[in-house]
Amino acid sequence: MANGRDDSGQRPSLADIDRLIHEPARFLVMAHLYVVEAADFLFLQRQTNLTWGNLSSHMSKLEDAGYVHVEKSFKGKKPHTMLRLTEEGRKAFRDYRDRMQETLSALPE
Repeated sequence: MANGRDDSGQRPSLADIDRLIHEPARFLVMAHLYVVEAADFLFLQRQTNLTWGNLSSHMSKLEDAGYVHVEKSFKGKKPHTMLRLTEEGRKAFRDYRDRMQETLSALPE
């Protein structure tokens, strides 16, 4: 991007931002998963300070979008949920991050 414009010559627009990721709780989840290979549900819950139900709801939306892979298993007799970004999720987060940086850098000082 040159002079605050994208490849088409247009200034970046917040209208083009991925609204699914832009929601603050889902942004937190995506940001935490972006920097690790995988994380378990309880780790993410502690890191994001979201309730079990709230995190579960946001994870379902991200999973439905194809951004997160959810793997459920048991450790002994206890359920264990591992979460990881899919390649599509990693790309979507990179695109979101880049678009936000472009948009913010295009703002006048």
